[in-house]
Amino acid sequence: MKLVIVIPDGAADEPQSSLGGRTPLQAAKTPGMDEVATRGIVGLSNNVPPRQTPASDVATLSLFGYDPDQVYTGRAPLEARAMGITLGPDDWAVRCNLVHVPDGAMRDFTAGHIDNATGKALLEVLQERLGGPRKVNGVSVSLEFHPGVSYRNLLVVRGGAAVFSAATKGQPPHDIPDQQVAGHLPIGPGSEMLKEIMLASVPLFAESPFNKSRIAAGHKTATQCWLWGMGKAPVLKNFQERFGKKGAIISAVDLVRGVGQLIGWNRINVPGATGYLDTDYAAKGRYGIDALATHDVVCIHVEAPDEASHEGRVDAKVSAIEEIDSKIVGPMLEALNRYPDSRILIEPDHRTPLRTRAHSHGPVPFALAGVGIRSDKASEYSEAAAHETGLVVDPGHQLMEKALNLKSF
Repeated sequence: MKLVIVIPDGAADEPQSSLGGRTPLQAAKTPGMDEVATRGIVGLSNNVPPRQTPASDVATLSLFGYDPDQVYTGRAPLEARAMGITLGPDDWAVRCNLVHVPDGAMRDFTAGHIDNATGKALLEVLQERLGGPRKVNGVSVSLEFHPGVSYRNLLVVRGGAAVFSAATKGQPPHDIPDQQVAGHLPIGPGSEMLKEIMLASVPLFAESPFNKSRIAAGHKTATQCWLWGMGKAPVLKNFQERFGKKGAIISAVDLVRGVGQLIGWNRINVPGATGYLDTDYAAKGRYGIDALATHDVVCIHVEAPDEASHEGRVDAKVSAIEEIDSKIVGPMLEALNRYPDSRILIEPDHRTPLRTRAHSHGPVPFALAGVGIRSDKASEYSEAAAHETGLVVDPGHQLMEKALNLKSF
């Protein structure tokens, strides 16, 4: 049996007054998603355990069938895998965002969606001025700054296991929009070094000619780096060994790609996939359809709805959902007609309400249709429809076995 998973990241939301009391999922024109709901079942899945921070790292592990409470070690080590960075048993990875904090408040966690070239140049400045060997409380470590995509970058601390612990925490910058950052700095063992790096980046970035060029062009600048999401490399059992299925991951986000690669899925790169609202939705759909010929599980992740929520743009969120439906879900449903022994699952990883512009706990709606699935009473794919059916999968990591028809609902 083949399984297609479409993840409209952060699509689950609350009713919006600007949408006449409807959620973005309800307001969007989604004939493809509604067809999945009508032909199959609709329910709720809780992908973020209560003790975990609501974020894509934890939620993606759940969605892929892994219990975050058992395997999660941090966001950055998942991204390190996608970036081709090897972590030894004593190494830690730390997410290194480029952010815009001009007045002590987190005004933009993306630094105006800074371009890759400028981001890379600023990471090179950090490596030159702050990287390399140093002593932390008498312990020898070495710092490596690795450029990623846009504002998403990594700091690797070789030997960090002697400095950090599970009590070392950092605040996701996308969860504190327009808030003063002073109360959200890293805490726990090793946090003083992290705060020193963040503080030292401020004058380094201020004098950078790359930032000055962005000012001249009227763009937001990266005023500093922001360190969070730290952890050591996780140990995840291979997906094919667990479930007997060969998988593929399509995503522009290193975090999601990293989780897929860590469980043994093939990573498929799609030209034009940006991880933002301007991504090439149709190309993702085409590459996903092509992957069906050689894979049992094909997962297509789209970041756009989540980005729209973080920016507080209801119109952009509705539009992103419609794009996913028309250019990915619709064509995929047509393609699956060639594979009668197949299923399709539509499910966000987590909720990202426009009201808060941040991730939140709570179940998300899923729709599953295909071979062996008997239709329930739902006629649309939405949060309300999912609540009405009364079907709840909690913890959410148990949904994968059910979607693969290895366990019944």
